[in-house]
Amino acid sequence: MSQSPDRQNNGGSGDAGPPSFERGMLDLMPSLRRYARSLTRSDADGEDLLQDSLERALVKRGQWSGSSLKAWAFSIMTNLYRNDTVRTARRRTAPLDEAHDVPSTLSPAGDPLERRRLTAAIDSLAPDFRAVLMLVVIESMSYREVATLLQIPEGTVMSRLARARAQIARYLEADNVIPLRRSE
Repeated sequence: MSQSPDRQNNGGSGDAGPPSFERGMLDLMPSLRRYARSLTRSDADGEDLLQDSLERALVKRGQWSGSSLKAWAFSIMTNLYRNDTVRTARRRTAPLDEAHDVPSTLSPAGDPLERRRLTAAIDSLAPDFRAVLMLVVIESMSYREVATLLQIPEGTVMSRLARARAQIARYLEADNVIPLRRSE
């Protein structure tokens, strides 16, 4: 008589029905892991945040409305991170380049310092800018999805993204080394 926690009737229909809540959460884990690492700037802290978020999602899955599981899971993670940041005045962080198992889109044949410079540029962003950048660029979320997830207007998402990109460009320009030729 009562509704199942994942709000789906899987009564003997096998794989024909929509994916279960648990399957959906498993499918989201790589994206959630990347987002957690981008928020915390640390593998260890990112894994802790991921675990806390998954635990919270499983405990509170009865509160899931049946809409976008991705948006709901990312909201849980964002709120847990914000709450932890408020509780902890200053969080000890590690550079993103310690995330060895996160695939890089940078060309291995390019500048060997490029990844380090880009990582430092991303690390220099304010957490609000970094969160928007990672959700739009890395997780391919729409502005509307990010706005809903972070509970901010779409215009604020666009503004933060533009400012984050401009800040990264300035950081990379300022750190750019132009080789000089000797005149003979």
